[in-house]
Amino acid sequence: MFRFFEKLVDPFAAHAAVNDPPRRLWPFLRSFMGPFRGVFWATGLAAAGVAFIELWLISYSGQLIDTLTAADPDTALREHGLELLLVAGFVLLVRPVVFGLQALLLNNAILPNFGTLIRWRSHGHVLRQSVGWFEDDFAGRLASRVMQAPSSAGDAVYQMFDAIAYAISYILGAGILLWTADPRLLIPLSFWLIPYGALVVWTVRRMGPASKAASEARSTLTGRVVDAYTNIHSVKMFAQGDRELAQARDAMARTRTTFQREMRLFTIMDLCLTLLNGILIVGVTGWAIWLWTAGAASVGVVAAASALVLRLSNMSGWIMMSVSQFFEALGVVGEGMDSIAQPITLLDSAWAKPLRVDEGRIEFREVSHHYGKDSGGLDDLDLRIQPRQKVGLVGRSGAGKSTLVKLLLRFYDAERGAIVIDGQDVRAVTQDSLRAAIGMVQQDSSLLHRSVRENLLYGRPDATEAEMIDAARQAEAHDFILRLEDGEGNRGYDAKVGERGVKLSGGQRQRIALARVILKDAPILVMDEATSALDSEVEAAIQETLASMMEGKTVIAIAHRLSTIARMDRIVVIDGGRIVEDGAHDALLAQGGIYARLWNRQSGGFLALDPDLTEAAE
Repeated sequence: MFRFFEKLVDPFAAHAAVNDPPRRLWPFLRSFMGPFRGVFWATGLAAAGVAFIELWLISYSGQLIDTLTAADPDTALREHGLELLLVAGFVLLVRPVVFGLQALLLNNAILPNFGTLIRWRSHGHVLRQSVGWFEDDFAGRLASRVMQAPSSAGDAVYQMFDAIAYAISYILGAGILLWTADPRLLIPLSFWLIPYGALVVWTVRRMGPASKAASEARSTLTGRVVDAYTNIHSVKMFAQGDRELAQARDAMARTRTTFQREMRLFTIMDLCLTLLNGILIVGVTGWAIWLWTAGAASVGVVAAASALVLRLSNMSGWIMMSVSQFFEALGVVGEGMDSIAQPITLLDSAWAKPLRVDEGRIEFREVSHHYGKDSGGLDDLDLRIQPRQKVGLVGRSGAGKSTLVKLLLRFYDAERGAIVIDGQDVRAVTQDSLRAAIGMVQQDSSLLHRSVRENLLYGRPDATEAEMIDAARQAEAHDFILRLEDGEGNRGYDAKVGERGVKLSGGQRQRIALARVILKDAPILVMDEATSALDSEVEAAIQETLASMMEGKTVIAIAHRLSTIARMDRIVVIDGGRIVEDGAHDALLAQGGIYARLWNRQSGGFLALDPDLTEAAE
């Protein structure tokens, strides 16, 4: 039974990706509701059925009192015995079915699936965002929003059917019941309902913004804390624990302040509600008693009216709280939309085709990119790299080397110019095929918090065990991998490496990253300080592997340690976003220019500071 309702909607069903989702709350939520339309209708009808059953029982209890007071027990049982048995059967059999149906639809069909569907689609949407988009935010805050907003959307739906739909049905039914008993009983109900509605509107208008502010403060706090935990080595190394604690305290204080504002609304609501409920109880019950004294109402009417308003009084606080929680949840969703409803700005074109790398020729044609600023990045850069040519990029930090690589990978679109691989503009091919054709080893090779095996197979998921181990051997990683053991007792290739690979040394991370790229075996190879984390002994041991990796590939290598690129076919010196020198190692030394000065000024194989070089923001 449970499985039937749990499978009414598949949250992971295929769906068309939306590049520009709605950025207003209700259209945003409606965009996820399509698969639940039938379930929502059934749940709403079940909620109405539950409310009317409750009202009918109250009404029938009044009729029962009138019946019992109008006849002796024998007569009452003789004339109404079958009726009482039918009512008992209804309460024991039909009522549980209706209540159970609502519970199954709400708790098993909607709640587990609605939030999951939003979270699944939102996570997929966020993963499609560009690298630059992620660089502008806290990873912790993004994760918090992806996790919180869908849960709150589920809470909002729950309140909508469990409380709001039930409450509306109950209040309408209560009005009908009082009208049937005596239309004049609607007068005190109206005197209560109007200010109660006004209180609801007052609360709702303030609760949404207050909840959104509180949720944003929580997300920011989460981002701050996660940022400190992720960079715990830097926190400890620079002894900045007190500073991080102080910043967290400020964020916690802001979160506390926004939460206090929320709670003030709840307190005002509770005080006003207590007063209004007193008016409701006294008004309706007193009026019913007055009608009874005037002979216009029976004892059963008085009893039913009293039971009704007492029930309504008890419900009013629950309804108000549910409505408040409904809009509070919507506030959290609204805050989460600041991230998960952002449009995808870096898209494959409608006519994009997979990249075909036949030769590996790369051309940068008058490429400029300044990240929307007036300086930094690249400025009218022209660079042609022939098939299977090995090119070293040299330049001070901020010269534009990393920008060149990011544009090649299409992490950003160049602001001007074009990047072409084998005659194909990178903007005209699919992003996945472009990046599949490029193997890259970065200076900071962070790993996923998964096993060594999973990290290696990221390069080529369909690789065999033998191919994976062979790649690890080539990167001089196999032996140390076999010695690994994590806190859960996993060993070797099954050992987990920790968040960003923190359980490994920098050299170990770098060798796993090299093995991953060896396994990928892409036709274009980019190495950004690929051996910077390796000691001289290990670097010497894998020089042959590096040479084998580059064989038959087009290679772009960035290095500050010039000895690692001196044997490249060609060395390109970039300064201020432009190419200032281009040639083989010996030729550039003979020119006596920037490269020659850098070579001569090197200390320990790294670039020394050169006051003659202009610094540019990357």
